[in-house]
Amino acid sequence: MHPGYPIAQVHLCRAPVGFRKSIKGLSVLVEQELGLDPFSQALYVFVNRQRTKRKVLYWHRNGFCLWLKRLEAERFAWPDERSGVEPISAQQLQWLLEGFDLWRHAPHKTLAYASVS
Repeated sequence: MHPGYPIAQVHLCRAPVGFRKSIKGLSVLVEQELGLDPFSQALYVFVNRQRTKRKVLYWHRNGFCLWLKRLEAERFAWPDERSGVEPISAQQLQWLLEGFDLWRHAPHKTLAYASVS
């Protein structure tokens, strides 16, 4: 991604998409099918059916940016192939790009206490 880009949200598009889609097709998909704002400070992450490629779409100041990663061996971990999106954190996106499976190995649960006694 662009250095210094403020990542407010990351959205995984759960259903695989055809990778012939480029910026225009993916931005229309984000806006019309997912009901999200492609111009927001968010990353939209897509995967192909074989789960060997990922595309990340985002808006930066005055135009769209499209980032692609292709694995030469193995496959990306990905949630169930349902429609819709799954929000994740920027850290979780980094883990996915490194090959970790977020859905098999969940982190510790966050605890929120009101007092210590």
